[in-house]
Amino acid sequence: MTTGNADYRDSGLAFPDGFLFGSATASYQIEGAAQEDGRGPSIWDTFSRTPGKVWNGDTGDVACDHYHRWESDLDLMAELGLEAYRFSIAWPRIQPTGRGPANEAGLAFYERLVDGLIARGITPIATLYHWDLPQALEDEGGWTNRETAYAFADYARIVGERLGEKIAVWTTLNEPWCSAYLGYGSGAHAPGLMDGGKALAAVHHLNLAHGLAVAALREVVPGDPQFSITLNLHVIRPVGESGPEAARRIDGLANRVFLGPLLDGEYPADVIADTAAETDWSFVHDGDLELIRQPLHVLGVNYYSTVTVRMWDGVSERANNDGHKDMGGTPWPGSRDVEFLVQPGPYTEMGWNIDPSGLEDLLVSLHETYPALPLMVTENGAAFADEEVVEDGERRVHDAERLDYLRRHFTAAHRAMARGVDLRGYQVWSLMDNFEWGYGYSKRFGIVRVDYDTLERTTKDSARWYAELIRQRAIPA
Repeated sequence: MTTGNADYRDSGLAFPDGFLFGSATASYQIEGAAQEDGRGPSIWDTFSRTPGKVWNGDTGDVACDHYHRWESDLDLMAELGLEAYRFSIAWPRIQPTGRGPANEAGLAFYERLVDGLIARGITPIATLYHWDLPQALEDEGGWTNRETAYAFADYARIVGERLGEKIAVWTTLNEPWCSAYLGYGSGAHAPGLMDGGKALAAVHHLNLAHGLAVAALREVVPGDPQFSITLNLHVIRPVGESGPEAARRIDGLANRVFLGPLLDGEYPADVIADTAAETDWSFVHDGDLELIRQPLHVLGVNYYSTVTVRMWDGVSERANNDGHKDMGGTPWPGSRDVEFLVQPGPYTEMGWNIDPSGLEDLLVSLHETYPALPLMVTENGAAFADEEVVEDGERRVHDAERLDYLRRHFTAAHRAMARGVDLRGYQVWSLMDNFEWGYGYSKRFGIVRVDYDTLERTTKDSARWYAELIRQRAIPA
């Protein structure tokens, strides 16, 4: 049994050589330049311009202006000592309508970015899809349309041919759970639909897109590329007599509906039964599961908080504290009779509970189920209401809560490794404050502050702490 402080506030824990310390971002959240150099509109351009969908009417039109400031942003990464950078490629920059020939300006931008990373000794980890689907494909049904999966494979091939061996880890999708359930089920994310059957069709077509993309990349990327997918797997705490049944249902929709086809070559029978009133699953064609189950070199794990569930009694007011914006739909098709209870604090600005034990539990559980599969924490971090101060003429952000959050979660990751988990790295979310999807610019996750009026960057205390962790390869005192 791993020893340490019960609150996960340990220090001095050393990480092995080769463990990749880095940070993560996403294209729509930081790039801006939404209508420059041939980029086409994405579903998030459309969604963010739809009144009532994003807080304050915010859009990603400018975001952090990373498209124009990428060189100084890379210099900042180098100053912090980042060993890896997980970024995403905007499909509409590469194919403005999601199909057809490549947009040279888009490819050239990412090639400059990747070359800049390599020149600074930073390992590029590329995500092909972080939610910015070309709007033209959504007009044809988006992820409810099987053809989108094949279009995605063509896009992957184009990018793979251009960037090739320069990318250390090719990640197909970021959090397909969000793309499918929040985009097509709950209405909280673009494109904002509220249809359980469509959400489940999107689940399958995203899984299929992953498999087809890996196959396409394998054909065109020389050398020995690493292939990955990033999942936001849910850590589910059951409560009461009905808790185990509620946990089984949510685990099926949140976790096993992805892990099953990706790693085991099958959809869980209980999930299909639970969702029979939503869909007959006829969108799964013969041979699909073989296409989806591609060999993975590493599984990306995003973790922020836990959920606590039990079955709803049908009489009392149903608790719905699942951590996502309530727009009227549900991200849990076939399980509206499950309720999500308020969890003990403390909480981040997102209202998410802080529970580093959940990260340790998740990593250990995955290792026990898939012992041969290496893992990487591809997102972990916290939003807090930071304030900038000026001290001795220098701008500072004393984000003690975020620093504490990261210390505790790095401790959790280290404890998982001590229990045998093959964990290859940790990408802190996020490098900088950015457009937080439906919450606009109201939530700050960055270890670097962005002034949205001037776009100036300010290194927060958490970034300085992280830089010291990387330098020491151990959690600082």
